[in-house]
This record gives sequence, C-alpha cells and structure tokens, in this order.
Amino acid sequence: MIQLKSISLYRGDKNLIKNGDFTAHPGWHVGLTGRNGCGKSSLFSLFRGELHVDHGDCLIPKDWAIAHMAQEIDALNRPAIEFVIDGDQPLRDLQEALIKAEADDNNHQIAHIHHELDNIDAYTAESKAAKLLNGLGFTQKQFAVPVQDFSGGWRMRLNLAKTLMCRSDLLLLDEPTNHLDLDAILWLEDWLKQYPGTLMLISHDREFLDSIVQHIVHVENQTLNHYKGNYSNFEVQRAMHLQQQQSAFEKQQREVAHMQKYIDRFRAQATKARQAQSRLKALDRLERIAPAHIDSPFTFHFKTPDNMSDPLLAIHNASVGYGETEILSKIKLELGPSSRIGLLGPNGAGKSTLIKTLVGDLALLKGDKTISEHCRIGYFAQHQLDQLDPDACPLIQLQRLTPTTSEAALRKYLGSFDFNGDQVLGPIGRFSGGEKARLALALIIWEKPNLLLLDEPTNHLDLEMRHALTMALQSFEGALLIVSHDRHLIRSVTDTLYLVANGVADEFKGDLENYSQWLTDFRNEQRQPTLNGDKASDPKTDKKAERQKAAELRKHLAPLKKKADKAEKAMDKSHQEKDSIEQQLADPAIYDSENKKQLTSLLKQQGELNIQLEALEHVWMEATEAMEELAASLNDTES
Repeated sequence: MIQLKSISLYRGDKNLIKNGDFTAHPGWHVGLTGRNGCGKSSLFSLFRGELHVDHGDCLIPKDWAIAHMAQEIDALNRPAIEFVIDGDQPLRDLQEALIKAEADDNNHQIAHIHHELDNIDAYTAESKAAKLLNGLGFTQKQFAVPVQDFSGGWRMRLNLAKTLMCRSDLLLLDEPTNHLDLDAILWLEDWLKQYPGTLMLISHDREFLDSIVQHIVHVENQTLNHYKGNYSNFEVQRAMHLQQQQSAFEKQQREVAHMQKYIDRFRAQATKARQAQSRLKALDRLERIAPAHIDSPFTFHFKTPDNMSDPLLAIHNASVGYGETEILSKIKLELGPSSRIGLLGPNGAGKSTLIKTLVGDLALLKGDKTISEHCRIGYFAQHQLDQLDPDACPLIQLQRLTPTTSEAALRKYLGSFDFNGDQVLGPIGRFSGGEKARLALALIIWEKPNLLLLDEPTNHLDLEMRHALTMALQSFEGALLIVSHDRHLIRSVTDTLYLVANGVADEFKGDLENYSQWLTDFRNEQRQPTLNGDKASDPKTDKKAERQKAAELRKHLAPLKKKADKAEKAMDKSHQEKDSIEQQLADPAIYDSENKKQLTSLLKQQGELNIQLEALEHVWMEATEAMEELAASLNDTES
C-alpha cells in the first residue's frame, strides 16, 4: 500500500502540503483533485522518487513497479509497435539476455530464458501492443511507421500506449486525455476500469473521473482530504461541509435558483429526443452538485446581446476545406438564437475546419454563406491564445477593447475570472496556458457576442473554471456551436448534436451514449481490410480523380509539416536551455547572497524561455491540427 504519514512538501519556498496523511490500499483507483499549483503533480514526483518529503514519511513497497506517462518523447527512428513494446521492460531484458546466451551458445541459459519468457506470457506482447494502439486510434498501417514521423499529439498517444504496456503495480497518469479524441477517451476509460493495480489519476474531465475512480484526494489549503466515492460523490460530500458557512450557503441558494430557472425554461421547450432527456439529467445533476463550487473564484456570466436576428449565420450546400482540397461537402447549417449545437466526430474529420469556415478564417470552397448585420461572433480556439499581446497585462488588453470604462470596473470584471491584485498588471507572456485561456474567454465575453463558436474551450481549464463556464453557457441568450471532448459540458449546454464524419456534417439522432456505440462501429469498419479489393473494382470510382485529390492533399501537407518541424526543433532547443537553467537553480548555493546577480539573470532567462516555449507550442499545435485533418482525408482517399 501507499502510506503518507504527516508529510510536509515544499517546492522552493512554497509549502504545498503540511502534515498530510493518506493511505491507498492495493487496487484502489484514486483521483487527485485541487486547483492548479496546489501540489498534485508534485505528489506524483514524490511517488516516483524525484522529490523527497521535507517532513514525515512516504512509504511505497520497494518491490512495486511504477509506471508513469512521460510528457515528452524523442523523435526515434523506431516502429511505433516496437516503441510501445519497449514499455514491457522485463520482456526487453529477457530478450537481450537471450541474444547474449545464443551468442555464447549457452544452451542451459537459453532454456532458462525461454522458460522465463513463457512465465511472463511474453509471446502475446505484440498482440497486447496492437490492441493498445488500436484503442488509441492508430491504424494497422501505422504500426510500422517510425515514431519520428508522427505529429506531437500522436507521439503523446504512443507515450500513453507505452505506459499502459508496462507491468506496473502503481500507475500514475497526469491528464492522460489531453491529446485524445472522444473515442480514444472512451476506450481508455474501459481499459483503466479493468486495471488491477493501484491507479493515481489527475484529470480535469469529471465524467472520466466518475467512470474510473472510487476515491478522491482533494488537495486544499495545504491538506490532503480523502473522500470515498467518485468525483460526483466528492462534490456532494464537500458541499455539505461548505454549507455550514452561512455566507457560502447564501451564495449556494442563488446558484440553485439560477439553475432551477433554467431547468424550468428548458422543460417548457424540450422534446422527447434522447439528447434532450440526457441534457435534463445533466441539469439535474448540476443542481445537486452546484453547492460544491460555492467557494469558486470564478463568478462570471455572458451579458445580454444588444441585437438579435434569426438566423444569425447560415451556410447552404457548402463545401469546406483547405485550398482546393475538400474536407466536407453538402453542408446545410443555420445558427439562430435558439441554436445549441455540439459537433461530434472522429479526430481529423473536419470539425475545426467547419468552425474556421463559419468564423471566416477559411473561405467556402462552394455554396452560400449568409451573415446577419446583427451577428457578433465570439470565437474561441487554441490559436486565439497566440493573439494575446505577451507584453501587455490583462488590464491593458481589456482597456484596448473599452478605453472609456473605468479601471475599477475593469479590475472587478477581471476579478470574476480570478485575476486579482498585481496579476492584472503582470505580463501575459508569463501566464500559464490555463490563465491565458481564462483571459481569452474574458475578452470574448466582454464583447457581448450573440453567436459563440467554441473549439475545445476547456483545454487548460481546471474543474472549477469548467464548472463556471458551464453555468455561464447555461444562461447565454444567443446561439452556440461547440466542439469539446468534455462530455459533461456537451450534455449540459447543447440540445442538438451534429455528426461530422465521412465528408459530411448531419444532425445526429441520438445522445452521447449512442455516439459511443457509433464510434465503436465506425472504428471497427475502418480496421477491417477491404474485401476482395471491392473499392478498387468499383467502376464508379474515378482513380485519376482520387490520385489528383491525394496529390493536392500532400501539397498542402508539406508546408504544414515544415512549419511544425521547425517549431518542434526550436522547442527542443529551448527545452534543453531551460533544463540547463533549472539544474543551476536546483543548486542551493545559487541562492547565497554573493550569487544574487547570477540568480537574477537565470530567473530572467527562465521567464523568457517560458514565454518562448508558449509561443512555439501554439504555432506547433495549430500546424499539427491542420495536418491531422488533412492526413485523415488522405487516408480516406487512399484506403
């Protein structure tokens, strides 16, 4: 078992945990929750032996094998499936020993090693690795592709597969769903449910936590608080404690009244459609668990739009894509005041392409697009974070939108997004991804949009901010179209689902449970080899046109790959420089008074590198996202 006895844990001069106690028994699945910076990742470092307690004891059985997911991966010229099998270290050790024994012609040792290989069921390793790769979205053709040929997001999937391949007693996963699409998340849920060892999981996806864990350790006010049950049970238990405070209780009552008003309004309009019933259940749960968030630092809402029209934006018989390359065709979509649409579909199917076309970043390839004179679009995508001025502070960035508003009013508004005190005057370039995402949302909301186009708005956001965003979107009085891997958000704020797949975007007649089954069937069809070359023998298939389309796709892939590779090389160089600086900062002597000048210089370099890495990461993410969509279309064309 894992035993933490009266531990105190510091990072630098910051006390993260004080006199913390917790015991995890073998086989427990535990979720670690708490605000960003509270010490969750530091606890993982403690379990892995990279940190040591400053007081107390951290006891983990010496014979336990610990698996954790690395956050970086080398660009190896090694087939993907072999890289994943490398996660089984006992197997690789025996294979190396067998090679040596065969070279020495040691028959006794050879026989012994084969016996050991049989004991660890080594001969099923390739099959296990293939199942992991399939579950995480890799096709059989990709098993032999070198690691270095995959984009960064897919390399992280390979890292995850390698971690799951480990023979572990303790599995540590820190935000494992960050680079996964919904079908891979659903598969991972099923895999982790069956994991027999002790699991420690950090995640901002509440439904993912609910499905997997039976215990929650909430890090708050430097203490470790253990709750039995999943995340929803934890919220209810924590709410009971918080309700004892009168001021918190009064705020909770206002939240519940707000939720009830919306539920009544929705029930008056809802049909018996499955997605509507699913949403009502989500709203019911929100009503029950809202008190758990009454001490949240986030208390914002969307302002009532000044003007409205119906439709606000519409496209008819439309085709979208990059350049002359068509990704989706024959699209008909109208967005009016009552539209609450969630876009579903496999990774790379064209969801982001459709949103970029609606907002105007990409031109329609075919068809008509109509925009009302009253349409005010609030657009959130990951590359929006790049448009924040890294040298400005949140207050200045907001003042540029509204120069006549008083500083006091702007500070109060920013405070609702937890930007307080000196932070409103700090340079945005030094903000974390979560802080930048919060600021980007704050700027969008200030503009009073009547049409929200949101592409993965919860990336980088913690659970408290996700809850606040959900509450705000519930009462938004305009049109909403959203892409998100957060199923709880989709259930809570949408009542119509559109499926983007196979080159089209149509309304999906079902709920998220039905979509889960659709994904399973879709992936199974993709993995089945084409029988008797039926596609090749189809007289209706224009092979010349397919080759031309494939060539056009490759033409657009090349510059995107060059852009991503350039950013990745720059990131590697910056990471090396940052590691060197952090090694110097880890030396206690650097904090002596005679080294003050050198310390100041190192801290300045560290800050500049953090800004540089954030910018490079956004460039790389935007390029790889476009590459993945084009690559998916190329696979469809060539399969």
